[in-house]
Amino acid sequence: MQLDALIAEDEDLLRQSLVAQLGRLWPELRLVAECEDGASALERLAELKPDLAFLDIRMPGISGIEVARALPEISPRTQVVFVTAYDQYAIDAFEQGAMDYLLKPVSDERLLATRERILSRMQLGRPDNAMLEQLLQRLGQAPGAHSNAPPLAWITASNGRDTQLIMLEDVMYFRADSKYTTVVTEAGESLLRTPLRELLEVLDPQKFRQIHRSTIVNMKAVAAVSRDDTGRGQLRLKQRPEVLNVSQPFMSLFRGM
Repeated sequence: MQLDALIAEDEDLLRQSLVAQLGRLWPELRLVAECEDGASALERLAELKPDLAFLDIRMPGISGIEVARALPEISPRTQVVFVTAYDQYAIDAFEQGAMDYLLKPVSDERLLATRERILSRMQLGRPDNAMLEQLLQRLGQAPGAHSNAPPLAWITASNGRDTQLIMLEDVMYFRADSKYTTVVTEAGESLLRTPLRELLEVLDPQKFRQIHRSTIVNMKAVAAVSRDDTGRGQLRLKQRPEVLNVSQPFMSLFRGM
C-alpha cells in the first residue's frame, strides 16, 4: 500500500533517526515533509494532506495534540501516530486501538508493530472521531504534554539606542522580520534578537498563540476573530489599528471563539 507521511519533531537528532528507521523498515512509505514545530506541521498538513502524521506530543508553541485536533478541518483523512517520551499516560489510551504511538527512543520492533496496525486499520476503515477527541483531551491534561518550565514574565528589547524592559502582559503581538523579531505594544515597536521559535518555548501557551508562521499574538489583546470565504482569518486588536492575518491552517485553533 502506497502511503504518504509527514513527521513533526522539534529535536533534530530524533527526527533524523525516525526518518532513517522509516526508510529501512517501511521503504514503501513516502515521506513528504519533515517539520520542526507544530506551526509548520499545520501548514504542511493543510497543503499536502498526507495519509499519516507522526507528531511529537510536546513541541514549542503548538503541540502535537493541538495539531491533531486541527486535522478534521485541515486534513480529515490523515491518521495520527504520536511520538512521546511519556509512556506513563499514553500506553493505556493508545492500546484501545483508536490511534497509535511510538515511545522515544523508537525501537525497530515497535515501529514494525505500528506499521502493521496502521495497514490493518486502513483496510478496516477510519478510527472513530469521538474516541479520537476523548483521547486527545486525556493526553492534553496529562503530565508531560506541555513544558513544565515557568512562563516568561518580561523581556528586554531594543528601541534605538535604548534597551527597554517590557512586561509580557503589555505585549500585543510578536512579528518575525528578517533577522529580528518585532515586539509590539500599545505604545510602539521594539526589536528582539530572539527568534520566534525560541520565544514559543518560554511564552505561556494559554496567553500567547501563534497565528501565522511569522506572528504570535497575545490573546488578551484580541478584540475579534473573523474568517473570509476562503477560510483565511483576521484578528482585530483592542488597542492597535492594524489587522493581523491568520493563516488558514491556524484558524482551526480558534474554533469555539
